[in-house]
Amino acid sequence: MSCRLPGATGPDQLWELLRAGVDATSETPAERYDAAALRSTGGPAASRGGFVEGVADFDAEFFGMSAAEATALDPQQRLLLMCAWESLEDAGIVPEHLRGTRTGVFVGNSRADFLETALQQGLPSATATQLGNVRSLLAARLSHVLDLRGPSAVVDTACSSALTAVHQAVRSLRSGEVPVALVAGVNLPLRPDEGVMMSHAGALSPDGRSRFGSSDADGHAPADAVAVIVLKPLEAALADGDRVRAVIAGSAVGNDGGSSSSVLNPSLEGQLDVLRWAYEDARIAPSEVDFVEAHGAGSPLLDPLELTALGRCMGTFRSSQRPLLVGSVKSNLGHAEAASGLVGLMKAALCLERRQVPASLHAELPRPDVDWEGLSIPQEITDIPERAVAGVSAQGSSSLNAHVVLRSAEPARRDADDGTRWPLVLSARTPEALAELTRACAEHLAGPGAAFPVRDLCRSAALRRTRFEHRAVVIGATHQELIEALRTGSTPELDRFLGAESVDRDGLFGPGVHAPLPTYPWRTRRYWPGDEPVDGDDPAEWLLGKHARTGFDQDSTLADIGIDSLAKLQLMVEVQQRTGREIDPEELAALRTVRDLCRWARELTEVSR
Repeated sequence: MSCRLPGATGPDQLWELLRAGVDATSETPAERYDAAALRSTGGPAASRGGFVEGVADFDAEFFGMSAAEATALDPQQRLLLMCAWESLEDAGIVPEHLRGTRTGVFVGNSRADFLETALQQGLPSATATQLGNVRSLLAARLSHVLDLRGPSAVVDTACSSALTAVHQAVRSLRSGEVPVALVAGVNLPLRPDEGVMMSHAGALSPDGRSRFGSSDADGHAPADAVAVIVLKPLEAALADGDRVRAVIAGSAVGNDGGSSSSVLNPSLEGQLDVLRWAYEDARIAPSEVDFVEAHGAGSPLLDPLELTALGRCMGTFRSSQRPLLVGSVKSNLGHAEAASGLVGLMKAALCLERRQVPASLHAELPRPDVDWEGLSIPQEITDIPERAVAGVSAQGSSSLNAHVVLRSAEPARRDADDGTRWPLVLSARTPEALAELTRACAEHLAGPGAAFPVRDLCRSAALRRTRFEHRAVVIGATHQELIEALRTGSTPELDRFLGAESVDRDGLFGPGVHAPLPTYPWRTRRYWPGDEPVDGDDPAEWLLGKHARTGFDQDSTLADIGIDSLAKLQLMVEVQQRTGREIDPEELAALRTVRDLCRWARELTEVSR
């Protein structure tokens, strides 16, 4: 799994944040919108929320995009691409090995703020470029970039979208339709419109704090989130030696139907139905559940119904020493809306791995309208059994409830090191990225990587990572030897040996289990409309600077450097706006090479003068 969350750029950082009891919400960044000014004119009730840093940052070169393509692309798609790559690395699956397979992509999302902002600037902004930002492209672009041929769909059931996407992916895996599934939850609220609407509905907390289960709960704070998990049938994952962080035992979704007073109001009956179906699907008795990551929005209306449903389904037949622990990651990060269910699932998986449940924040005053017998919201780190069961809930304003049942994964069996010296192979797209990866690996081996055998770490680096053109190889029998070698420099002879196509890398390392390593060190820069530098008078210079990928000469074809027919349409609009001259689309379409573009641009400049 991988994520970009408020205060956390990965699962390990998320766990440290949760353990430390951090409230990662903050004031709305000025680059989003002026929350204070809006509030004085009937805007959002709160100026706080959970915000991801660097939403405009992207490694365009890694994904073969020009600066113009990256700038025009919804940041939801950009961050999703990087997180998807990281999640596959975390699982120990080489992305290239999935190319052409029936791997599925399921994305929970309900926003297109970047597109809507562009369209609201007027009809001149409704260019063909914006077709690449329609919501269906969230899943489709990921499938295209990784060449995944299975189902590729965006799921929108409001705040239960991502957990519903998990449910659909599980069904697709069980039926044999797909061998692997990437499931994502994506939510970047870049506009205040929905916040205003939610404020009028009384759903936002005035001070931006989610107080799930507390008598002073008064709503939630909105939050950014991009989260991705990789799902695979357990038997296949174990056979392939993949990293298994948790096991989905069952899931269920269901609508309240006519059991609620209105389509927007929650139903106790509907929630009980879905909980019962989920545990029937998992073949696990509800009384065996140790922890539930609740929807937990901090709503005076939703909270008591959800806690009552959990108490009736899972809180009975328990001793006072073993209550059902119930928590909400929204108290730390805010409410990630369509992505929130997947954020909750990540937290639950981390709890099962670490055998602990962190405290839920802002819940010091238990609601008097809830029967707490058999239920407890932990106020401190609480241990759970080595073999534990967790539930994850999500509820949408669409009246769609979802619940996923997780259980602990069996610990992977690992053989101790025997003094054999193993090669650690690292590679990256650029020398700068390789240097950063080398430094990160040295830190990893001295930290969390020390818990894994050297052989498994080296095997994973050699066999379970994409091999890029810039490489470094060191050799050692212990973690410390590898650390010292990484800091000293690589071994060129070994690098050439392992680079040979005839080398049997599987035979060199033998069978083994994936050990986690640092994920790819992105070389990001900021891409945002309006941030482009002012260029000189030469149209060819600024057109190529914005739209062309690196590494081309005068004879390079425009298509090969990223200027395809869609990009040419964008060029036409830009040239017309910049020069004030009408451009003949057929004239632009006829250009084939960089030389043609430069000649055309010179002629254009002479005519304009």
